[in-house]
Amino acid sequence: MTDGYTGGRIFNVFCVGQAGRLGYEAVVFAATFRAANPNFPGRLIVGEPQPGPRWQGDPRMSTDIRTLLEGFEAEIVPFDNHKFGQSYPYGNKIEGLFALPEGEPFVFFDTDTVFTGPLVSVGFNFDRPSASMRREGTWPQIELYGPGYAATWKSLYDKFGLDFESSLDLTKPDEYWERYLYFNAGWFFGRCPRAFGQLFLDYALAIRDDPPEELVCQTFDPWLDQVALPLAIHALGGGRPGPELAGLDGDVTCHYRTLPLLYARESEAAIAMLEAAIAPNPIKKVLKDYEPLKKLVYQGKGQNVRAMFDQNDLPRREQAIRNRIKQAKLWLR
Repeated sequence: MTDGYTGGRIFNVFCVGQAGRLGYEAVVFAATFRAANPNFPGRLIVGEPQPGPRWQGDPRMSTDIRTLLEGFEAEIVPFDNHKFGQSYPYGNKIEGLFALPEGEPFVFFDTDTVFTGPLVSVGFNFDRPSASMRREGTWPQIELYGPGYAATWKSLYDKFGLDFESSLDLTKPDEYWERYLYFNAGWFFGRCPRAFGQLFLDYALAIRDDPPEELVCQTFDPWLDQVALPLAIHALGGGRPGPELAGLDGDVTCHYRTLPLLYARESEAAIAMLEAAIAPNPIKKVLKDYEPLKKLVYQGKGQNVRAMFDQNDLPRREQAIRNRIKQAKLWLR
């Protein structure tokens, strides 16, 4: 069964769900995914961290959430945290890769993603991994008398024996952050989740535990995954996404990050898909327990947020959007 997907190459879609916000977001993820991809031939996998010494309490999702996910034919796959956990939950996207089928192509998405179109329209080349470019220059933070962007990034490429020069975007000026390979880890993909995951994990741990001296003033929380990711992708022969991937962060997927930001700045299509996909009463009965969904979606206050902004003339800085929503007491997450 090829169903037209990537020249017949079937792949799996993966996100992480756990107790609390991520569980509710996983239902939105699965509901919109199935609505936009009714004939998807691959597997929809929700990784779930398991209780253990690296968690305070039980990170597993509730029975009601699990039932909804299974209703969308999502496979809930357990995984253990050996290196991360409560202290760095972003590490779930790294350790969760080891629970996926070895050798089967995968696409990871952050759970705060809405699907607005079919993945069949995205031209994945799993032999050339890539990741989201919807990012800001959040890392590294350059100190006045410290090393610049080039010295900071080159120290990491040198540490792992990677070619630094071939990673550069030479259309951008020297010491401008976009010259250097840097992704948002909101989506990424590869040929084999375990090979990708092992490299991602090895690099993340080496950066955290034994960083080059050029990184002495840098912080890795919460940026560790986004520091290691471009190195892993470059090592696997990948790089910046081309136009064939434009549907991601475009007409096919929307990484909204928080519901207030979704209503403030994302497309009408993303909002309409979200509201329609989770409208049925069996879903509403469970999701209304989550305050942001209850107030912004089910009570309609998200449209109040929408009306606060001109989507064609948004503030340049995200913080300005956040502040305006907070003043209206609608910053819910």
